[in-house]
Amino acid sequence: MKRPDPQQNGGEAFVNCDGTVAEAPRLKKIQFADQKLEFNKRPTKIGRRSLSRSISQSSTDSYSSAASYTDSSDDETSPRDKQQKNSKGNADFCIKNIKQADFGRREIEIAEQEMPALMALRKRAQGEKPLAGAKIVGCTHITAQTAVLMETLSALGAQCRWAACNIYSTQNEVAAALAEGVFAWKGESEDDFWWCIDRCVNVEGWQPNMILDDGGDLTHWIYKKYPNMFKKIKGIVEESVTGVHRLYQLSKAGKLCVPAMNVNDSVTKQKFDNLYCCRESILDGLKRTTDVMFGGKQVVVCGYGEVGKGCSAALKAMGSIVYVTEIDPICALQACMDGFRLVKLNEVIRQVDIVITCTGILESKCLKVDIHLPPFQASLRTPELTWERVRSQVDHVIWPDGKRIVLLAEGRLLNLSCSTVPTFVLSITATTQALALIELYNAPEGRYKQDVYLLPKKMDEYVASLHLPTFDAHLTELSDEQAKYLGLNKNGPFKPNYYRSASA
Repeated sequence: MKRPDPQQNGGEAFVNCDGTVAEAPRLKKIQFADQKLEFNKRPTKIGRRSLSRSISQSSTDSYSSAASYTDSSDDETSPRDKQQKNSKGNADFCIKNIKQADFGRREIEIAEQEMPALMALRKRAQGEKPLAGAKIVGCTHITAQTAVLMETLSALGAQCRWAACNIYSTQNEVAAALAEGVFAWKGESEDDFWWCIDRCVNVEGWQPNMILDDGGDLTHWIYKKYPNMFKKIKGIVEESVTGVHRLYQLSKAGKLCVPAMNVNDSVTKQKFDNLYCCRESILDGLKRTTDVMFGGKQVVVCGYGEVGKGCSAALKAMGSIVYVTEIDPICALQACMDGFRLVKLNEVIRQVDIVITCTGILESKCLKVDIHLPPFQASLRTPELTWERVRSQVDHVIWPDGKRIVLLAEGRLLNLSCSTVPTFVLSITATTQALALIELYNAPEGRYKQDVYLLPKKMDEYVASLHLPTFDAHLTELSDEQAKYLGLNKNGPFKPNYYRSASA
């Protein structure tokens, strides 16, 4: 037993079994150094300041809540001011740090395991080299998943040069692993962004004959600066809403001078990438940047297309109270039948905690996220508003009366700017892009005119079939009698060309 020892001023002693008293061993107190830790002391950054950091001095300090090799470098020298060479001695690239190549290669190898269709396509078509002679210039997100696509295109015979379509989504370590022909890094300024695109396009002795674009900036730059290049370009593959919209505008004005494939509206893109990708990445992005708890939070999701459906379902499952805004009565009815309250934004804006725009329109009250569409942030870039950097991709936008919102990724894509996206879903989109490039490049003259086309349904179905073995899935085959009754070919396509996802 243990009892106080009166001779030890309140110390403790132990009574042994034989009745003798023993003093308890004394514990040494841990002494802390009497030093004040200066958590706020930050190194001065040198070099070219990006557009995103030019709002105020506080915006120049960047911290990331997520571990990443991309943000681990303290070297703030602009990549444009560096002289770098890869392991082959090639210097035809501009990236953040070539020394990160090994880390990037490991990330690409992980992505390959989750992209079965691209790997299968690489294996099946490698002998045929369907892209032999193709010179593809691309402007997409440069991530481990895109790297698998780029290396697949190269394995199929293409030469590739690449820039980033988003100034925040580039994984620097992946760009280092790819290096040759890549001009991109995380945190580019607007000037850097266009410089990188120009370096991909304007190359002595090399001219692209195919374009893979995400957002239309690359296509726009070539039209603006190098219109004569379109004489040798066979086609454009575009995967974003904005880029497709631009292509349709060019076509309507009679200015589209090459065939273009609209991958964004393919069934495999709409039904899988937009829905499942955003259903998982919305939670990841919000957690990494704000550590917000979702249970009980009031959230308004602007837009109930596939992106809005994915975001709403994920937040509802986490216990959030979700409102939806819509302009399309069909999508609005879907939201209502899925159990969401349809509202106008001004009815709930003063009470909600989080605003998620799935439309590209920037209207917000407290926490603003743009999950999928291009930036519409001009309304917040006004002299009376103060921007204050909290950490990487997180800003306070403060009104003169002191009210503020937390703005994520400056109104750009949340999932690729602030988190990651499911690799398997991107495998579906990347395979669709690869097949669209193969189709346009090998199409006989006259098959495609100077217009915008949807991917043939047979290819959509082929992309889906390449992913089924991952789930050990077994398709049912039609009998001859059933096929005749339905008026279908036993091998597909099983949907008409006008079929697409239910929502825009």
